Amino acid sequence: MKIDVDKFLVRPGKEVKLSDFETSYDGDLKKEQGIVLLEEIKEELHVSQEKLYASAAQSLLVVFQAMDAAGKDSTIEHVFSGVNPQGCQVNNFKAPTSTEYEHDFLWRHYLALPPRGKIGIHNRSHYENVLVSRVHPEILTKEKLPAMGDKSLADLWKTRYESIRDFEKHISRNGVKVVKIFLHLSKEEQKQRFLSRIAEADKNWKFAPGDLKERELWGDYQKAYQQAISATSTKDSPWYIVPADKKWYTRLVVASIVHEALKDMKLEFAVLDKALLSGLAECKKVLEDEK
Repeated sequence: MKIDVDKFLVRPGKEVKLSDFETSYDGDLKKEQGIVLLEEIKEELHVSQEKLYASAAQSLLVVFQAMDAAGKDSTIEHVFSGVNPQGCQVNNFKAPTSTEYEHDFLWRHYLALPPRGKIGIHNRSHYENVLVSRVHPEILTKEKLPAMGDKSLADLWKTRYESIRDFEKHISRNGVKVVKIFLHLSKEEQKQRFLSRIAEADKNWKFAPGDLKERELWGDYQKAYQQAISATSTKDSPWYIVPADKKWYTRLVVASIVHEALKDMKLEFAVLDKALLSGLAECKKVLEDEK
């Protein structure tokens, strides 16, 4: 069985309304089926990642964005648990440091791009600068931006979307395949996960009172996500809106998206030329003749 990842793809130019996307969709699969299928895909991911690492010609960037408690951490843990740690790197972006605020908003994200041969995972990303910054525009004062003159905040977001598209187009041209995943959680499911974090001692560390402040701004965040995804889903750097109410299905869809992305890269183990193959044959003979 194969998951049709195109069902979750945001076509370029499409105006997104998150209310049109189901948060609890499970493809009419049973959980037990999904868990077995996930393990099969993870085995294929392992092989593809090994080819990516061996060829060292391209890299894959997987961007995760979501509301709090949507399951970014656990999805990353389960989907990528079978790949070689040497070929994978994870960056979790918090609020910028004072040094990072001295540069443009994309600077720290460019530095965190995966080198050739690796999978890079950005848990939150450069999109925070058109999401959190948009819901909390007071953050912009920390960026020490040039005077905007007659320009409005709407103009600022428009130019940031343009900068993001240009950034992603540039890195795509230079061998970084970009896949962007929004884990689409319902407000009710977020409530239940927050309650679980409060009730279970080993989950207390995941919850902070400030999370409720952000929850009060749910509508503002939904609007910010809609506009950002609509403006930046492109052919080379697409967005996928993945239902996140059922974690087992979320992981299955994300694994399928990553698997398809790696397949699209047409990865193969490097084929040695005749001279190198001849050298291997000589090395083999030396080892076999060794006393």
